[in-house]
Amino acid sequence: MAALSDSSASPAFDPPARTTYLVLILCFLTIVAEGYDIGVMGTIVPSLLADQTWKLTPIEIGAMGSAALFGTLFGSYFISVVSDLVGRKGLLIGCVALFSVSMLGAAWAPTPFAFSVARFAGGLGLGGVISAAAALTVEYSPAGKRNLNFALMYSGYSIGALLSALIGIAFLGSHGWRFVVALGASPLIALPFLLYLLPESLDFLIARGKQTQAQVLAAKLGIKMSGLERLAKDALPKPSIGAVFGEVFSKQNRWATVSLWIAQVAAVLVIYGLGTWLPQLMRKLGYDLGPSLSFLAVFMLSSAIGGILIGRISDRLGVRKTICGGYVIGALAISGLAIKSSLAVNYILVALAGFGSIGVAMVQLGFIANYYRAHARASATGWAVGIGRFGAMSGPMVGAYLAAQGVDVKWNFFAFAGSALVAAMAIALTRNPERSHSFQNSMGIPVEN
Repeated sequence: MAALSDSSASPAFDPPARTTYLVLILCFLTIVAEGYDIGVMGTIVPSLLADQTWKLTPIEIGAMGSAALFGTLFGSYFISVVSDLVGRKGLLIGCVALFSVSMLGAAWAPTPFAFSVARFAGGLGLGGVISAAAALTVEYSPAGKRNLNFALMYSGYSIGALLSALIGIAFLGSHGWRFVVALGASPLIALPFLLYLLPESLDFLIARGKQTQAQVLAAKLGIKMSGLERLAKDALPKPSIGAVFGEVFSKQNRWATVSLWIAQVAAVLVIYGLGTWLPQLMRKLGYDLGPSLSFLAVFMLSSAIGGILIGRISDRLGVRKTICGGYVIGALAISGLAIKSSLAVNYILVALAGFGSIGVAMVQLGFIANYYRAHARASATGWAVGIGRFGAMSGPMVGAYLAAQGVDVKWNFFAFAGSALVAAMAIALTRNPERSHSFQNSMGIPVEN
């Protein structure tokens, strides 16, 4: 089947710039909301520990924080499939509504159990929104900017997480954790705008046989009819569970699917592991709390900027080798943190670590979304995100295990660096675009251009 992981591959139609930017901005905002939702738990942990009404232990708070993570796991596997069956737009809007309403439920939860249930429900929406936003961003981007645009869109995650921290600093002390959580419901205000402005996937409409609706939408968006006719001529299989599984686990894709899943687990392990333990690790290296927390801020900011930079580089040099090189840089930088250097040097190393972990992982999701044909794109991305949840759960546990063993702090950095190298090797083992296209031609399978 088509592997669109190379930036030279052209889309089925040529979207005008205004349509590309519209979809990009709207999807970016949904990912900002997602980043706030995920990041807010870490922001409110100190307040939850100090809450004299619930009197929670760290283990109980950890379980509450895991509720959304488990919800994301299920949402990535199951809700993302709905996107390939009923359309990207409706699912994206529904997922935003779900996790936004869940924030209201968590804010007014009378008990820790009710809080966890609300967070689990929100996690279902979080798992679905990533895949739908990825599929729409990729489809409505020109071939030469697909990786850059995906990175721009997904940089919203780091922005949202950073926003939750800033709002926590501003309001946590004066208004309490419930107010900070309730602000996560703000995206509900934007739902009417998403409903009116966000276009449905033309790939989906054509595959569903809704030619008239696709033509009306194409005319509204300024898409040339010749491109739409070519899309209809090369129509994808009608969306179904069988067609989705057939694409993701086809003979020519199954090895790549396994490799991409391994890369996702390894990458997310680094992200959540460093995101959880970096301040504490830097304190063990002798830094005070203030500088230790500032390392985390640098890590998040560099990841947002790095994702955009890596997206641009990958559109020029090729996404596959750019991702591999990015992870190698990240691994070297993380390893370098094991040696105490000057404050300036460590800031640089932490910035490179963010660049070579979260920044690369942003582009990696775009690589996954591009690897499969459009009728399975959202499901494939969602399943990869779901598999990555195991890395998310493992990352903090790796740091906790090493801390419990009392080993030297450097082994934490070496463990996370090793995981980044595993991600690089897994991506390197995927089929390159040229071989993929040659395989399709030899099998008589039409290549998606």
